[in-house]
This record gives sequence, C-alpha cells and structure tokens, in this order.
Amino acid sequence: MYLLTIRDGLQTRHIGPYATPAAAADQLDQLLASCGEHAHWQIHELEPPLTAACTVDRPRPASTDRARGSRGVAAA
Repeated sequence: MYLLTIRDGLQTRHIGPYATPAAAADQLDQLLASCGEHAHWQIHELEPPLTAACTVDRPRPASTDRARGSRGVAAA
C-alpha cells in the first residue's frame, strides 16, 4: 500500500492508500492543479501492520542480578 503526501506551504495533505505507486502517480497531476507552484510531493510505501505475535509481551530471560533494585542499585 502506498500513500501520497503533498506539502504546500504550511499545509500537508495525505491522500490514499493506493495499491501501487503508479495508481498514486495517476492522480498526482490532478491533485497538484489545486496546489501552489512550489508544492512538494512524495509517495510513501506503508509498512504492513504488526502481527499479533509481535505485540504480545514476551517473558524476559531469568537474570542473575535479582538482588538489584529496579534502577540497578543493590538492594539493602
């Protein structure tokens, strides 16, 4: 998936998503007609969403420093 970003002065517009960069480029001329002559544009590739396996907290490995406090200071 791709996203078209157009910056025109202080305004930023995000248009999309598009299936291909060519699909985003097809609409670019039409969209730039409504912008100033110094507008900048870019086509970004979107990253795929995280899977459920990536968002689950994994257990931390057992540490040999269990006697330390949370900030690395030895417990009294």
